[in-house]
Amino acid sequence: MKLTEFPAPDFDLTMTLDSGQVFHWEKVDNGFVGVIGDRAFCVEQRGEMLRALLEGGAPATPGTRHANGAGSQELAPPVMQLVTDYFALDHPLAEICASFPDDPVMNAARDFCRGLRIIRQPKWECLATFICSSMKQVAHIRQISAALRKRFGDPRKIDNHVIHTFPPAERIARASETELRECALGYRAKNLRATAQLVSSGECNLEGWSALPNGDLRKNLCELPGVGAKIANCVMLFAYERLRAFPIDVWMERVLKQQYFRRARKLSASRLRGFSETYFGEHGGYAQQYLFHHARATSRKSGVSRNSSVHRAL
Repeated sequence: MKLTEFPAPDFDLTMTLDSGQVFHWEKVDNGFVGVIGDRAFCVEQRGEMLRALLEGGAPATPGTRHANGAGSQELAPPVMQLVTDYFALDHPLAEICASFPDDPVMNAARDFCRGLRIIRQPKWECLATFICSSMKQVAHIRQISAALRKRFGDPRKIDNHVIHTFPPAERIARASETELRECALGYRAKNLRATAQLVSSGECNLEGWSALPNGDLRKNLCELPGVGAKIANCVMLFAYERLRAFPIDVWMERVLKQQYFRRARKLSASRLRGFSETYFGEHGGYAQQYLFHHARATSRKSGVSRNSSVHRAL
């Protein structure tokens, strides 16, 4: 198969996809297959070059036209543009990493996670996935995502692989709670369905919320069924590109306590939030992701068992 090749300096594809941001990309041969929006991709990395293939078996190029839902013709974005935007290759990663606090813990995480980028995820997909992630380990989240996609999404073929899009809110809203529970959602099925109904009805305008300041955006997200402060911050970081958002789950709480508050006997959630918001600065979301992934990878290598029963647990 012929892939489009383009430069991707300061980027680590495998580490980015393995860092607990997204849960549907599959390792195939020398790369990964997955869906960006409603389009299937195969992406490989060779040094500082990315090679990508768009569904249909040929690389998309500027000027390619395709039919939209109304049957008319529109200009299809080139594969390079779609992949570059999704993996945030335009983020000034060197500047972002240079803004991190200069301490041994953060420096170790920064060095280990070199090339890890915050993915720009579709808003509904990100919100729904993290609602499903509550009290679940990564392997379980991947299973739930796959089950929802297979049952309610649309099939896409990339090379010889069939993958599925994430179902739109309208399809989840029409599903019964029983059908959603059959995708291993458990009690999360009720929350996901209720939120999907708010989104599909227009009462919850995820795209319109992009213009809101951080405080209002977080407040709106937290009013949705199944969304608390931790999930709201994940959605703010991964879907709304609010790079200061610092999700604190049980796992991150443990990391912060062990590394920054070793002598503290009692530590409130509000104190941790205040510390993370000020100490890690305007790119706190990146700092959090680096700390999270470094701690998780270190735990894997040491063979230490962690069973944090929260979203993005091991």
